[in-house]
Amino acid sequence: MMNKKWWKESVVYQIYPISFMDSNGDGKGDLRGIMSKLDYLKDLGVDMLWICPIYKSPNHDNGYDISDYCAIMDEFGTMEDFDLLLKEAHLRGMKIMMDLVLNHTSDEHPWFIESKASKDNPKRDYFIWRKGKNGGPPNNWESYFSGSVWQYDESTDEYYLHLYSKHQPDLNWENQKVIDSMHEMVEWWLKKGVDGFRFDAIAHIVKAVGLPDGANPLKLPTVQAYDLFSNLENVHTLLKNLYDRVLFHYDIMTVGETSGLGPEQALSYVGDTRNELNMVFQFEHMFLDARSTGTGKWDVVPWNLLDLKKIISHWQIVMHEQGWNANYLCNHDQPRSVSRFGDDQEYRVESAKMLATFLHMLEGTPYIYQGEEIGMTNIAFQSIDDYRDVETLNFYEQSMQRGIPEEKIMQALWHKSRDNARTPMQWSNTEEAGFTTMGGEPWIRVNSNYPLINVEAAVKDPNSIYHYYRKLIALRKQHEVIVYGLYELLLPLDEEIYAYTRTLEDQQLLVILNFFGKEAEFKLPEGIQVDTKGLLISNYPVKSGEDISTFTLRPYESRVYLTTIQS
Repeated sequence: MMNKKWWKESVVYQIYPISFMDSNGDGKGDLRGIMSKLDYLKDLGVDMLWICPIYKSPNHDNGYDISDYCAIMDEFGTMEDFDLLLKEAHLRGMKIMMDLVLNHTSDEHPWFIESKASKDNPKRDYFIWRKGKNGGPPNNWESYFSGSVWQYDESTDEYYLHLYSKHQPDLNWENQKVIDSMHEMVEWWLKKGVDGFRFDAIAHIVKAVGLPDGANPLKLPTVQAYDLFSNLENVHTLLKNLYDRVLFHYDIMTVGETSGLGPEQALSYVGDTRNELNMVFQFEHMFLDARSTGTGKWDVVPWNLLDLKKIISHWQIVMHEQGWNANYLCNHDQPRSVSRFGDDQEYRVESAKMLATFLHMLEGTPYIYQGEEIGMTNIAFQSIDDYRDVETLNFYEQSMQRGIPEEKIMQALWHKSRDNARTPMQWSNTEEAGFTTMGGEPWIRVNSNYPLINVEAAVKDPNSIYHYYRKLIALRKQHEVIVYGLYELLLPLDEEIYAYTRTLEDQQLLVILNFFGKEAEFKLPEGIQVDTKGLLISNYPVKSGEDISTFTLRPYESRVYLTTIQS
């Protein structure tokens, strides 16, 4: 019943190329920079490298605006560099997953340039064009980057649709020529030998028939009309078609970015009999610290452990032996996990290790975001001039126009700006954290805590977060129960401790996590067997055989026990 797959047993490491390693001194990470760190990644133990977009792009949204799907961005290198990177990764037993945007292109893509040229251009219908309504945009949908999803084009007196930046026009997936071209491009990369795809914004490739207005009881200029362009039924038709025509013929890993759904809906993408995707990224736990009204993610509220338990447990239970989870706490669009869910000051090391334990002991493929393995933290730039992210800059500008105090805006950015995760990787305590060479100036400022938090120091310290990650990854390869075991939540109403078991045949893991910076009393639930000599990993010193029927967990303490269950 386990339905074993290599991608279920893998650990993925996400690389944000522009911030990973600069090899030529221009202040921007590149493919040869990644190549220079392959041995580091091999030593960490990861199996798959997910590389964020490296295609030719004008970089309005850091590569997620693609102007040529079959060329490499000049700043990152050449196609020859990519081919060598792929070869060198494979020689080390690691695979490479591309980050592919099928929902939209760049407004500098040749298709869009033609589409915009005239209403009767053969590629006009490659994108979504509409006449205005009542002197304004065709409908009231709001962009993910704020403002309308419609951009007016004076030369043809029509609007084009963009769910993200105005520089990212949405493709028209009702056009068969678009579909065929996308399939050909995907297969082009597979023939090169890439090992998988993360499909960006894949849930949005289908829009509601007729592009109707979203509900707007408050008569706002724009509204969040996600139900009209997210996870619509025809997305599955298009994904099945992609699978049948292209993906089926290759043994690869696929993961879709699909916000706004629960595990039952996710099974329509990843169910074992669906033939669409291997797994999806869910976002429910990413909204725990955001108010559901007002400015959304920017309106930060305290998160609750009971809510986290409810969300994670729901996904673990529904997906077991039906589909597969993609587990993450941080990525290029989210704040640093230790700053968000841990304590990046007093208990940075302990809380980072605890969060890593939590993630890697769940059922599903774990995703590590670059720097997470050394406990990199959020950045608090004092000036908006230091920020680079288009979403952040849009939010700042619109908040200032609404008269919100700048101090309040900046506090929101310190918590939630995507640039928190995009500061350069901290390799050493040398100038610019060893990220760039030859005196280069990084494209975005390095976090000032790099003298303390860097790879070089972490590798030398046997008790570091880095070595803890290495042990977690190694344990996952040694014990099938960590990969395939059935999840069961313990102490569901405990507001401080997150505890659960994973069971496979006669093997059972007991995972005990104190999610907060104060001591917490743990009492072993009745019926749970524990071999206290079977301690697999812990982030504090623990005596072998120590009685845990009742004990005090230290701040952010985590323990994992493996027991052979006696029937």
